[in-house]
Amino acid sequence: MSKNDNNDKSGRDGHYATLRRNVRDAKRERGEIPTPAPRRRDKAAGWQPPQLQPDQVHLYGLHTVRAALENPERVIIKLSVTQNAFARLELAEPETLPYPVEFVSPQDIDKILGPDAIHQGAMVETRPLPVRRLEALKESPLLLVLDQVTDPHNVGAIMRSAVAFGAGALITTQRHSPTESGVLAKSASGALELIPYIQVTNLANALEELHALGFQTIGLDSEGPAPLEGTFSGEKIALVLGSEGKGLRQKTRDTVKTLARLDMPGAIKSLNVSNAAAIALYASRQHLTR
Repeated sequence: MSKNDNNDKSGRDGHYATLRRNVRDAKRERGEIPTPAPRRRDKAAGWQPPQLQPDQVHLYGLHTVRAALENPERVIIKLSVTQNAFARLELAEPETLPYPVEFVSPQDIDKILGPDAIHQGAMVETRPLPVRRLEALKESPLLLVLDQVTDPHNVGAIMRSAVAFGAGALITTQRHSPTESGVLAKSASGALELIPYIQVTNLANALEELHALGFQTIGLDSEGPAPLEGTFSGEKIALVLGSEGKGLRQKTRDTVKTLARLDMPGAIKSLNVSNAAAIALYASRQHLTR
């Protein structure tokens, strides 16, 4: 076999390896296959995260970074990226981009994000997204409200479902809720850039504001008096879901217009909050479509 034949074979193998990797990453981003458990590196023992300023956010992962770069409301401070990840992002030449590009090694990003972050060789430093107000949502027929859901992985998954079913915003409490972060954005798989993430100081007051805007607020509770699909009325719906352990707080239960349950005929009577949110969003969208 000639030297040229070896080079051709190597090029083909590299091309097919890239295609397989892209397909695998796309399936992970869609949730079709699990993300592998992160490899802990002995040399990272004792790693401490850098102290971030209030207006400083690190987002990572190819899909998350691509969505952030495409969001016109994002203020990008710097893109840190490996040569391979830059090629996979399919951006213009670095010198033509409106933000600095720093080519780094995967280990350089590990030093900032830690050994558990699956960054795929891409990280952006950005400013947080602009603050949104409830009164800006009066044109949206479907909202999702979270009452102290604390796990950023759950909130990210809920955000992704909210975008999929056309919700106008995701509203949470400022306390006992995750702030905008790399973990939240990675779990949302790009959805953070596509839906307003509104954090309010007083959830009961926010629900009253939604009532004034014409929304029927429906609290999801396993002991709700009626199935969700039988409680819809009107043309604007705000679904309210409680925390992973305690569910809705009593004040929230007293403030929503309706309490409802998801009917589950099987032996298990409760779902993870992100699964419950997806089902409730589907049922709400069916009602609004009709």
